Amino acid sequence: MLPNQLASKKKFVIGMVHFPACPGFTLYDNSKGIQWILERVKGDLIALQENGVDAVMFCNENDRPYSFQADFATVAVMSRAIGELESLIRVPFGVDVLWDAKAALAIAKATGASFIREVVTGVYASDMGLWNTNVGEVFKYRKLIEANDVAIFFNIMAEFACSLDRRPIEFVAKSVVFSSMADAILVSGPMTGQPPEVETVKKVKEVVKDVPVIVNTGVREDNVQELLSIADGVIVGTGLKRDGITWNPVDPERVRRFMRKVEALR
Repeated sequence: MLPNQLASKKKFVIGMVHFPACPGFTLYDNSKGIQWILERVKGDLIALQENGVDAVMFCNENDRPYSFQADFATVAVMSRAIGELESLIRVPFGVDVLWDAKAALAIAKATGASFIREVVTGVYASDMGLWNTNVGEVFKYRKLIEANDVAIFFNIMAEFACSLDRRPIEFVAKSVVFSSMADAILVSGPMTGQPPEVETVKKVKEVVKDVPVIVNTGVREDNVQELLSIADGVIVGTGLKRDGITWNPVDPERVRRFMRKVEALR
């Protein structure tokens, strides 16, 4: 279940709106405060929309060190920012809270987001420690808060982590589609800004058939055409930032060049 505006778009692009660190995290800048976060998020949203992306996704990317459970302040700040930007948002949008699917669903419900991106299946050895998930609880919570219209994009190759599942990734993808009703399957590289192997994307796409496959990390101007020749869509963050640095603002010129490549493929 993709948002209608994405489902009708051939080879769609979702641009990342990365939040600076929120209160409660090591990198939060108290001297700049919440208002600076809001202005930064607004600037990235406008730069992405005005230069042609098909959707955006809001994420607390700089709430480092990462945690499995969202902080109340993160949920509050993200909800406030998205709410204040509502009148400016002209494309479908999603929410990603690292690494808390219930928090993402709650924000999506409150703000009218169309989708979330999360790791909701599998067990991993990760930078954050042993990582276990519970997809059933996530779906029950979505039902509880009446957010069944919010699509869940399954990231089956968690960044900063190694799956303890020994099955080939294409078997995992096929199994997740059958057992967990994934709305889309995301294929990632080992960390933010690094792409997956092209062959991995091919294997996943071949087995999940009608379920959209989205490349989740490491998409850049120089590889987007190759990756989109296989995948149904891409999520791009670092590749659209000034100087290609994750923590920098979105670079409008990079977005324009990137989307020209995508339009040529379409």
